Amino acid sequence: MKLIMQSLLLSSLLVTTGIAKDTNTTKEVKKPTEVKREESKAINSDVVIFSSENKDGKITTKTIEEAFKNAGFFISANRDMNGPFKKQFKESSFEVYNLFTFYKKDTVLELAKKYPNVGLFAPMSMSIYTKKGEKKISVASLSAEAMQKIMKIPADEKLLTDLRALVEKTLKVALPDGKVEEPTYKTVEAKGELVTHFSMEIDKDEWDDELEEFKMGFEGDLVTNGFVIAGQNNLGDDFEEAKYEGFDIYEVYSICKLPVIYTIAKSRPEAGAFAPCSLYLEKKKGEAELNFGFPSVYNWMSSLAITDKKDLDVLEDAQKRMKAILTGLTE
Repeated sequence: MKLIMQSLLLSSLLVTTGIAKDTNTTKEVKKPTEVKREESKAINSDVVIFSSENKDGKITTKTIEEAFKNAGFFISANRDMNGPFKKQFKESSFEVYNLFTFYKKDTVLELAKKYPNVGLFAPMSMSIYTKKGEKKISVASLSAEAMQKIMKIPADEKLLTDLRALVEKTLKVALPDGKVEEPTYKTVEAKGELVTHFSMEIDKDEWDDELEEFKMGFEGDLVTNGFVIAGQNNLGDDFEEAKYEGFDIYEVYSICKLPVIYTIAKSRPEAGAFAPCSLYLEKKKGEAELNFGFPSVYNWMSSLAITDKKDLDVLEDAQKRMKAILTGLTE
């Protein structure tokens, strides 16, 4: 009986030890990174903010521009907005605030062949900023997912995902110690169409005069309504140089309304990912229709989770004015 009891005790001890070992083994193979990854999962996949400490001030808007030039991008503008902020509104929340627009000519051409609305993001936009009292420089841009959503193109479009990968690689060169700084807010449901489209009939052969008449009226109406033409890119010339003749016309206006970016940037400096707004106009060769498109302000409201009434009012006013201009010219 004594031997039986000892045997049972020994078996119990071995089982208990085995359980303890199994438990310890489980703890060792458990991957805490899985929990960490879930906790750090981006709550906003539309806007990417890349930031770096810049106490010595060596990273500037010019050094960032140079990095993008070296990566093969064409820089259409690197515009200081801080000066205009101070001039018109007598103050600014920033030490630096630039709107940076750029595109890669060969990639844009290949995208245009498949997606004529590529002008929505050709050029792409970024804001480069340093807030007052900080020694950090940040660059905000749109993710590939956001551009795919707005352009309504397949999520696996390699041309766009490769382009975005190159942008990210270039940012790491421009800001060597930089890190992704995720927005603290979630995207909200869009209250309207993400892209505003218009079209008008135009002579398919002798369209030059009609186009010039339209552009004169458009540019005049922009000024009257407080918009500024921050840049103009004739992508059609780029396409022609590359021996592609699919379009008679392909032009992109970069349009800015200073009160809009000034107001929104106070709480959302990353808003420059949408500013200035790109409005494209294109006519395919042999067709008799001129098409226009621009990303609606509902992108700002949705991707930047804007809820403040004053901010919403200034955005809605810009949308309303732009639609009225194009309606008047195309009816």
